[in-house]
Amino acid sequence: MKTIEQFAQLDWDKQQGLMPAVVQNYLTGKVLMLGYMDKAALTKTLDTKMVTFFSRSKQRLWTKGETSGNTLDLVAIDCDCDNDSLLVQVIPNGPTCHLERESCWPDGDAHTFIDNLAKLIKSRKGQDAKSSYTAHLFERGTKRIAQKVGEEGLETALAAATNDKPELIDEASDLIYHLLVLLEDQELTLADITANLLARHRKSSQ
Repeated sequence: MKTIEQFAQLDWDKQQGLMPAVVQNYLTGKVLMLGYMDKAALTKTLDTKMVTFFSRSKQRLWTKGETSGNTLDLVAIDCDCDNDSLLVQVIPNGPTCHLERESCWPDGDAHTFIDNLAKLIKSRKGQDAKSSYTAHLFERGTKRIAQKVGEEGLETALAAATNDKPELIDEASDLIYHLLVLLEDQELTLADITANLLARHRKSSQ
């Protein structure tokens, strides 16, 4: 993790002392909110690993979640090429938006493709089985979905074993799609898997 001294290149004068900070979910890539940091807010964020902003309405430092409990655990911060904005990657504890939504941009398609695909898969759950292949899979049940994951996993491995890269791309795409369906069937998300991988990585790095 960087220290405040490693952000000496930030152009605070250009931003009149308040640096725009785009907050991104480290596990999903989803943009959660936009806040502003002065030097004190950035320093506190780096020191405590809890994301803190300068509240323009309250005219004071404000740690996200200090009232709601929906805090943002800091993972990384970086500045852009012009040294006049920050990208803050976090693991959120609860909804980020004050309207109790995951993101301040909850609607539309302005999220990662995988996130939108997962939302589409979720929307197919419970629909008429004749309306789509995904709805048909959900209608068939967990065993059939799990079987498809196994089939696609084998086909992916065979494509790799024969060095057929176009086929590997197709089969890996099928595998990921069916895995997303299986996760939704089990009321899990790809973020749950990513969080587990992160926990393993951190444990192995200790």
